[in-house]
Amino acid sequence: MSESTSPIAQRVQSSSSSSSSSIDTRGKHRIQAEVKRLEQEARILEEELEQLDKLDKASTKCKEMLSNVETRPDPLLPQTRGPLNPLWDRWFEGPPDSKGACLSNAKREFGSLLDEIREANRHRPRHSLKPNKPHPIHPLPKLEAVFGPGSSGSHFRSSELPTFPLTMTQSLQLFTSATRSPGISLSKHSLSKPSPSTAAFRFPLSFPKSSIRASSSPDSNPLSSAFTSQVLVSENGSTVGGGALSSSVTREFVPVITDSTAIEVDTVTEAELKENGFRSTRRTKLVCTIGPVTCGFEQLEALAVGGMNVARINMCHGTRDWHRMVIERVRRLNEEKGYAVAIMMDTEGSEIHMGDLGGASSAKAEDGEIWTFSVRAFDSTLPERTINVNYGGFAEDVRVGDDLLVDGGMVRFEVIEKIGPDVKCLCTDPGLLLPRANLTFWRDGHLVRERNAMLPTISSKDWLDIDFGIAEGVDFLAISFVKSAEVIKHLKSYIAARSRGSDISIIAKIESLDSLNNLEEIIVASDGAMVARGDLGAQIPLEQVPSVQQKVVQLCRQLNKPVIVASQLLESMIEYPTPTRAEVADISEAVRQRSDALMLSGESAMGQYPDKALAVLRNVSLRIEKWWREEKRHEPMELPEVGSSSSDSILEEICNSAAKMANNLEVDAIFVYTKTGHMASLLSRCRPDCPIFAFTETTSVRRRLNLQWGLIPFRMSFSDDMENNLNKIFLLLKARNLIKSGDLVIAVSDMLQSIQVMNVP
Repeated sequence: MSESTSPIAQRVQSSSSSSSSSIDTRGKHRIQAEVKRLEQEARILEEELEQLDKLDKASTKCKEMLSNVETRPDPLLPQTRGPLNPLWDRWFEGPPDSKGACLSNAKREFGSLLDEIREANRHRPRHSLKPNKPHPIHPLPKLEAVFGPGSSGSHFRSSELPTFPLTMTQSLQLFTSATRSPGISLSKHSLSKPSPSTAAFRFPLSFPKSSIRASSSPDSNPLSSAFTSQVLVSENGSTVGGGALSSSVTREFVPVITDSTAIEVDTVTEAELKENGFRSTRRTKLVCTIGPVTCGFEQLEALAVGGMNVARINMCHGTRDWHRMVIERVRRLNEEKGYAVAIMMDTEGSEIHMGDLGGASSAKAEDGEIWTFSVRAFDSTLPERTINVNYGGFAEDVRVGDDLLVDGGMVRFEVIEKIGPDVKCLCTDPGLLLPRANLTFWRDGHLVRERNAMLPTISSKDWLDIDFGIAEGVDFLAISFVKSAEVIKHLKSYIAARSRGSDISIIAKIESLDSLNNLEEIIVASDGAMVARGDLGAQIPLEQVPSVQQKVVQLCRQLNKPVIVASQLLESMIEYPTPTRAEVADISEAVRQRSDALMLSGESAMGQYPDKALAVLRNVSLRIEKWWREEKRHEPMELPEVGSSSSDSILEEICNSAAKMANNLEVDAIFVYTKTGHMASLLSRCRPDCPIFAFTETTSVRRRLNLQWGLIPFRMSFSDDMENNLNKIFLLLKARNLIKSGDLVIAVSDMLQSIQVMNVP
């Protein structure tokens, strides 16, 4: 192997290499055979453990007999040893004449044993040792108490005794450090020194013998005996060595948790898991824009029950007091009903757009009608067929003959006359006019964008709205018409100075030529992206929108940023109860591209059938996800490339390996313990077949993860002790009937940088 290859890459290659199907067939069978062999050896070790217990009892008898020897003549010694213990004969090379012979032989016997165990423990992976844990029932400290410290060499420390997991029936742990998994083998009757270093990959396997629960007595602790073995797997998946590392009896306390409310999970997701199981849970997340028809508490709850993961409020419409009311109702919904709906605030942007239509929710423009676009401020009600424009230089910049597109081309006008601040336009493509709709004008087949290029990305109104969002604690800020990465960086600095530690993610809306020209740097700087196809389709040819969408989705996945596909997914359902077949195909394509989330705009904000539109989005997503998994199950898994950052490359390699292992072993779920959400996000971008249970301690992280593909976020407290976390999780999830004994799961952690495979006990 090349010296330039890092140890991390060597180990991960051994775990995830699949140049052929050998890792799926031969490698798996070899590991299964090795597991059976280790189980047999574990039984042998169990017998040895019983011998150690007998030696422990014998040592106690030895001490009693030695005290008797001090007061009795030597000839009585042979008569005394017979009825005490048959193992006493092992401590004599010949007929003993005095207590000195007995003590000398006994110290030599047990001193040799202490040295062997101490040597083995010295080479064990240190993570599995608990240095300050007392082991009062282990025989070896008792033996040393009889024969004195340092009976054969250095002082024996009880901290050298290994401990073992209580509840794992089979665990597979991947270490990222070459020094943490030495090769140690143990024959049936003796321990040997570490084997020479090889290029093989080491997987410690644990086989617990039993687990006894604590009784009601406060002084009693459960006992658990286990045997730990190490399987060495070469890069082609074959087993190259292994054996028992050590054996011990340890005393551990198993926490008995009766309060299942110690863990928080979204109510709808919990019900879906119970009803449909792991494989049928929806992976694609759903965003709903809240408007007049869905702002009530009952309507919001109906959307949450229907699968809404994120509620979007659009600052183009409504007052801040109205938006505050919506935010309060969503928060109340989460607190009282057990949902985990996140809140996204969408800024208006500084592009040219219409006014509020004089308070009307919409207006219909018919073919051949003459409409007036004006920059004047009207004191009273707007005149009929008159639209306010927010840009004061509109009348100067537009020319007669220009085409004026409303909301990305939903309605089209032709400029026929300019009268001072008013522009007369002829409707050439009829349609529905919505308040605050975006306006673009074209000249000779080209977009006129000189004036827009001079406008700032974030307007003065946007800054006030951003302050409002920070104060209200929204989870996401979607920034309209982002032109460069500098805008995102400046906004993040502003939020960091104003938010006092709050965790707000920035979503860059890709909806202009400037966004496309600086696409990668914008996505790198942001926390996610939104493909706003409506406004984007007004600035690029329509036939380019599908390819641009796929490019943005793929780039976001490679850069580990969540991506939302938005605009006109079910536009017809604003007025009709069923979608067009083309709209269903459009949703299917976005799901097939593995977008993180799909978004409803007018369909849920002002449509006549918001609940039905959400149901269509949910059902189509579920169906296409299931079909896609079946189509791809026999194909090699497409994993994202590992980045150049050394700090992230380790986590990326671990997550890629865990996702591939999950698919190969067909596990039921992946458990990830994450404080910041970063490792959960890396697992999400791998798009494994099973759902990902993300456990975090922070409510804001939990809600933020609710936007990402395949993640089921839980909030709970946990420690740095992986085994205690697993025990706690198993008890809590089983108490809520979310998992059952025998389920196969993979557990990973960004704290320990490890992978474990286990069956739920």
